[in-house]
Amino acid sequence: MSIPRIIVHLLFLTLPLAVLGQNATLNSTPGASAGTAAETKPAPELEHFDPNLIDKTLSPCDDFYKYACNKWLTANPIPPDQVFWSTGSGLDLWNETVLRETLEASGQNDSKRSAAQQKIGDYWAACMDESGIEAAALKPLQPELDRIAALKSKQELTLEIAHLHHLFPGAWEQSDNQTNAPFFGFTGQQDYDDASKVVAQIDQGGLSLPSRDYYIKTDEKSVETLKKYRAHVRKMFVLTGEAEAQASADAETVIELETAMARAQMDNIKRRDPKNINNKMSLAQIRELTPSIEWDVYLKAVKAPASDHYIVTSPDFFRAEEKLLAEHPLEHWKTYMRWQAIHQASPYLAKAVADENFDFFARTLAGQEQQLPRWRRCTRAADRDLGEALGQAYVDSAFPPESQARTLEMVHAIERSLQADIEGVNWMTPATKEQAIVKLKGIEDKIGYPSHWRDYSKVKVTRDSYLANVGQASSFEFERWVAKVGQPVDRSEWTMTPPTINAYYDPQLNTINFPAGILQPPFFEKSMDDSVNYGAIGMVIGHELTHGFDDQGRKFDAHGNLRDWWTAEDAKQYDERGKCISDEYTQEVPDAGPGVKQNGLLTQGEDTADNGGIHLALSALDAELKKQGKALDDKGPDGWTYRQRFFLSYAYSWCSSVRPEVARLVVTTNPHSLPIFRIDNVVSNMPEFAQAFGCKAGQKMVRANACRVW
Repeated sequence: MSIPRIIVHLLFLTLPLAVLGQNATLNSTPGASAGTAAETKPAPELEHFDPNLIDKTLSPCDDFYKYACNKWLTANPIPPDQVFWSTGSGLDLWNETVLRETLEASGQNDSKRSAAQQKIGDYWAACMDESGIEAAALKPLQPELDRIAALKSKQELTLEIAHLHHLFPGAWEQSDNQTNAPFFGFTGQQDYDDASKVVAQIDQGGLSLPSRDYYIKTDEKSVETLKKYRAHVRKMFVLTGEAEAQASADAETVIELETAMARAQMDNIKRRDPKNINNKMSLAQIRELTPSIEWDVYLKAVKAPASDHYIVTSPDFFRAEEKLLAEHPLEHWKTYMRWQAIHQASPYLAKAVADENFDFFARTLAGQEQQLPRWRRCTRAADRDLGEALGQAYVDSAFPPESQARTLEMVHAIERSLQADIEGVNWMTPATKEQAIVKLKGIEDKIGYPSHWRDYSKVKVTRDSYLANVGQASSFEFERWVAKVGQPVDRSEWTMTPPTINAYYDPQLNTINFPAGILQPPFFEKSMDDSVNYGAIGMVIGHELTHGFDDQGRKFDAHGNLRDWWTAEDAKQYDERGKCISDEYTQEVPDAGPGVKQNGLLTQGEDTADNGGIHLALSALDAELKKQGKALDDKGPDGWTYRQRFFLSYAYSWCSSVRPEVARLVVTTNPHSLPIFRIDNVVSNMPEFAQAFGCKAGQKMVRANACRVW
């Protein structure tokens, strides 16, 4: 995804690449056990909604999540190579199996292969060549380590930063907490004040752990995790040839520098407000902000066009980083850069290094017991690095035109519901409503896949080196984003690949985007009736539409400009309703361990979208049923009403088991609530749910102070 990801709104949470592998999301949870059997195991049967899976020993009015999910969860424990497991897990594995078939067929060294087949096939072959990777040991990384060792002055650091930004994924890609790249992130993105322009943006970065909290919190668990991280860094230095004493000293240096950068970073709650990161500077001001970074050298090295101005997301971070650069000797920075190179390269190197990386970032941080089988790791890497070349075959195989057409019909129905909702609310003035309708009508609907496919002809892929292929793809993607500076905005851009099981709203393009990967069972199924599809994928559609009007999205206008189009009184009314949501979701999270509490200010946007999305989907279903001469409370052949099937389908699509370690990670770093809250908190705010299951005041699923924005 592009740099606007700091304010791009996803349906599912994403987790750091180092934790769960490439393109990991909360619903991306399937996987066979490691070993030979896993390598040959066929794709699983996909999950299909069945209302008879409910647990009749429980009451829907006491805990709807358990009522709808308990039997499924009991029958589907988390496999050892997963950190969570959901009804979407089989779809993830099914999608990856489709991709694997394409990769294997392209991996045959056939002279008749197309250029795209050559790239994805040779990428696959290099990644799957375990014996070759093992024999190469550290040789693929050695040139980079030698470059760092040869640095003679701090003035030479800048060129090496640019080199590292080319070599590994992520330097153009903000997360909710930072850009996961050495020192800082850099890219081209739409200007916040004039979305018709693409300007350069510079973001805080520098950390290896998921967020600043992992370095600066002083509770017992955080202290223990940082201690284990220090041991991990030391082990990695030893594995790459350092003596124990030197490795220990170098690990201390890394921890010291990363902790100092963590303290300087903007926190992820403040970072959610686009106004806080919209800090415009001239190049002269940036040179003055961080004179130790030779910006002219960096910009030339990354082939950056001249920018009208630069957006610096966190000036305080760069002031602190400048102080660190001045205070610490060159040898400390060479140690830090050597660590960054080793850390970023570790998943693509020999088994001992890759396993140690897994042991800390996946086992310790997320609770994963086993590595994914290699074919799944390679499939995810290929999807990340060459996703649109690979995605074309997925679309041809898994996404027929009728699926796209029916999804678009649902989108239009839910958009009509949102328009009616905006027009009907009693707390907005006509002036603000008019602007909201203009924005709604300006939303572009993207379904399945891009209108044109990305050209990867500049990416050199061979069968010789997995790490080199990752570097080639990373450099291509980095320069592709940087080259956008000063160019017309590409409205056709997608920041997810077609097989991705997720969805997003982009406030600067004002688009909703639904990859083909999520338009499959159990989220969308052509053979199911409207009540089931509106409960599952309909809620997804409503969720993304609502993001255009959540506490972040509402600050952008129909053209994607950061502009206040609300009257002062309407904004006040909105904030009061938003506070109800954030207060409700500021809660203890027992699944994450004792004393762990979710901050509702971090999750407010996603929680608003969940609550709004389900209302919009139900309203659209009601309208569609009326066209058919039916009503929500009519019973179907199975004895359930359409209203009940809607809510049961909604809950079923979110049934998930989550390991305590990853639950803690989510609560600390991510703006999405855990699945149980995305069901129980939402339905407890809805009188329509109480009506469906006969719930009464005083029962847990009937909230006395119900919250609703949309």
